[in-house]
Order: sequence, then C-alpha cells, then structure tokens
Amino acid sequence: MFSQNTIFPVSGISNSKTIYCNENGYYSIFKSDRYGFNNPDDQWDKKKIEYLLVGDSYAMGACVNRPNDIGSFLRSFSGNPVLNLAYAGDGPLIEYATLREYLNDNVKNVLWIYYEGNDFSDFNLELSNKILKNYLNDPTFTQNLKSKQNQIDTMGNNLIANELRNNFKNKIISLIKIKKTRLLLTQPKTIPKEPKPQPEFRNILQQAKDLANKKKSNLYFIYLPTYNRYETNYNGYDFNYSSVKKIVEELDITFIDILNEVFEKENDPLSLFPFKTNSHYNEKGYMKIAETIIKYSTD
Repeated sequence: MFSQNTIFPVSGISNSKTIYCNENGYYSIFKSDRYGFNNPDDQWDKKKIEYLLVGDSYAMGACVNRPNDIGSFLRSFSGNPVLNLAYAGDGPLIEYATLREYLNDNVKNVLWIYYEGNDFSDFNLELSNKILKNYLNDPTFTQNLKSKQNQIDTMGNNLIANELRNNFKNKIISLIKIKKTRLLLTQPKTIPKEPKPQPEFRNILQQAKDLANKKKSNLYFIYLPTYNRYETNYNGYDFNYSSVKKIVEELDITFIDILNEVFEKENDPLSLFPFKTNSHYNEKGYMKIAETIIKYSTD
C-alpha cells in the first residue's frame, strides 16, 4: 500500500550509487542525479532537452547499465540532452505527477512509456492515495518536490535503515516463500488479469497532453509489450492493446507501437529478453526501442 506521508516522492535518493537488479548476468549500477533519477546530473543544466521520459522500470532502464538503457540510447542517437524521469513501480498517476513536478519549458518531446504488463494494476493502487489523487482533481496542486529533495533523501535513507533492521526477519520470510514457490511450480500456471482501462486513464492522458501543449512540448505515447505475449499459455489473451490504442488515438496523441514495430518484426522476439526469460528487456531490446522512438518522433 502506498504511504500516506505528508509528501509522496516520485524519485529516489539523490547523488547516490544505486545497485539495482541482476537479470543479464551482472548487477546494474548507476549514480542518481540531483533529484534521484537515473541520469548524468549535468543533463539538468542543459538549455534544451530533446526527450523527457516518464514510465516504470522498463523506461528507467532496469537491469542494464548506462549507456544501454532507453534514455542513454536516445541521448546517443539524437546527440542531444535527454532526461529520464521514469522510476520502477510507477503507474499512470505517478507518471503524470512527475510531469507536473519536473517538466520545464525547455523540453521538445515528452515520452509517455506505457507497459502493458502492469500499468493498470499499478494505477488502481495509485488511485487509493490521497496525495496522488490531488494531481488528478486539482490542476493547481503541487508538492514542490524539487525544493524538498533533502526530505526525500531522509525518507529514503530511513526506509533503507528499516530494511536493514528487518533483514533477519526477511530471511525467515524468504525461506517460507521459497517453500511456497516450490509448491506453485507443481501447479498449473494461471494467467494474470490486468484490469481494463479505468475511466481516469483517459482523463490523465488528456491532462498530460494539455500540460505538454502548455509547455510547447510534443507528447508521444510509447506502447511496450510484455514477455507473456510470447508464451504459449497466453495465446489469445487480451492485453488491452486495442482499447489503449483507441483511447490514445481518440485524444490525438501520437502512438508509437513498439509491439508491432519492434517485437513482431523479430524472428525471435524472446531474444530481446535476458536469456529469453520472463524479465525486463536486454541491451538489444532497449536499443531497438530507442531506434524506433527516434524514427517516429523526428521532425
């Protein structure tokens, strides 16, 4: 459940060495910028930003190092500054809140990166948070997060300290989970039920578009597919692709279709995942996504 603290951070601890995840045979490590995002810090000082990204762990660059995440590839391919404001676990409401807090007038293109695997599940949780709902209901609401990074850092460090204190307890819980996992492996696999698009989703995209227009930025909606599409168990499963695309196009937002422009054109789509396993994308996957974004967002 989301915290109901006096502020709701949308980023991590600033200027910090961050050890992330291991799916490609190594732990990804990055130093966060002044606001706790995955960027070289000097990007904030650039006069013009070519791309600004919001999204979840896939957009953030989970389990790869720079320069092999989407933001870094865009920086390299375009030759221009790029700000990646995506963060693991973000859903549509946090992504919109991030734009409200951090989008400046110097951004040419805003990339709303949508992941079909869990964005609407995350959204349902976000809608239960009183602070986050203020962004949806009040166009003037702000937490002024840029000026509260010290408070965000303190919250993050306290959370880490609590995790360390509970480490022994967590090890015991992990042993229990391992036993449960062994039981689950012997049972038939169930198909996760991602919720249908909530009515608030259209509203948020409309507000995001209005905000981008106000800042004189172009808004692009980037559709990312899940590994589950390429498992035989999921043949014929509805991943909300058609309904999401319809909403985006009705709002006259450019839809960049990574599903059909990248994955469906691969002889082996699973080659874009680490060791062809159910995980985030690998370096090749992130690179091809960035190439497609460049192709469809260049004037």
